[in-house]
Amino acid sequence: MQEIVELASSRPRVLEFFAGIGLARLGLESSGFRVAWANDYERDKMSMYRSQFGETSGDADFFFGDIASVSADQLPQGASLAWGSSPCTDLSLAGSRGGLRAGESSAFWHYIRLLRDLGESRPEVAVLENVVGLATSHGGDDLAAAVRAFNDLGYSVDVLTLDARRFVPQSRPRLFLVAAKNPPKSENAAPSELRPAWLQGVYSDPTLRTHRAPLPKPPELLLEGFGAIVEAMPDSDERWWDRSRADLFEASLSPVQAARVAEMKRSEQVVYRTAYRRTRKGIPVWEVRPDDISGCLRTARGGSSKQAVVKMGGDEILVRWMTPLEYARLMGAGDFNLQETRTNQALYAFGDAVAVPAVDWLGRNYLMPLIRRKVEHLNEEERAVG
Repeated sequence: MQEIVELASSRPRVLEFFAGIGLARLGLESSGFRVAWANDYERDKMSMYRSQFGETSGDADFFFGDIASVSADQLPQGASLAWGSSPCTDLSLAGSRGGLRAGESSAFWHYIRLLRDLGESRPEVAVLENVVGLATSHGGDDLAAAVRAFNDLGYSVDVLTLDARRFVPQSRPRLFLVAAKNPPKSENAAPSELRPAWLQGVYSDPTLRTHRAPLPKPPELLLEGFGAIVEAMPDSDERWWDRSRADLFEASLSPVQAARVAEMKRSEQVVYRTAYRRTRKGIPVWEVRPDDISGCLRTARGGSSKQAVVKMGGDEILVRWMTPLEYARLMGAGDFNLQETRTNQALYAFGDAVAVPAVDWLGRNYLMPLIRRKVEHLNEEERAVG
């Protein structure tokens, strides 16, 4: 009976594995959860996490160190949700594609180990968040292995893809595996665009235990908005590149890119776009996005470069690197405490995180209802005994 009271009246507790700088925590706590324990092994990320949530990380215990050195007896009891944003280095299209058992991405198996070692006290729901490359890694075998690992712990698994572009002007699709001890009945779920055709193979595999939870229609993908989040700064700000560097930027553009930029330069209104530096036939070139949306923020690890901001209009063009504040805004964390954070530290950390509003939407519309299902289940058992 005590468990029913705690679940019904309090904010369900969360174990936050691979916490990074705590963007999953921001989204989960916004949707009604409370992080009770967190872990990461990168000192710079821990520093940012603590600058945001306090030296003691608020109400949460923060374990600094490799997840491989964590044991189940170090975890607080009574958590309702486990969240794991495990490393994607070996799963990303920009990475090695070594798979779920290679390099840093193999840390997933320590997440599974800890859930297993928690025994009957393991959380009601466990989430794995990762790049969509997990779905195709090793021909889908890695995704099946992840689902099977949760199955072996008594969970049924739902698989979704959710793009941060539904909430912020950044193209950032991510994969979410939602593992539930007491899943909802799939026959109550209408088809959802969050389970596209390329994910259906996991549901048709008879060796896997899966479910499809009912979901509301998600927000539509944004078509614009980057210009609205650009950090205000005068044209004289030293962060804008000098004239010779801006000329080199324009000179590197392909004919198609150059024509696009020339048209936007002629605009009477200021136009902002993002740009990536690519290597084409061994030559570094710049490519400017045609729309008012940012490309996916990434870390330098994995072969991706930083994004630049291009300001055009009135026959002028200015170029600079994207700022930490713009990274934060594109991740839905515009009020994140950046006062003592180095620029490269911030860019790396935000590029390696999950977007806050995507987590918040998932928490409100999927995870919290799953947790509340347990309250209803326990209530039914209590009435049956009574």
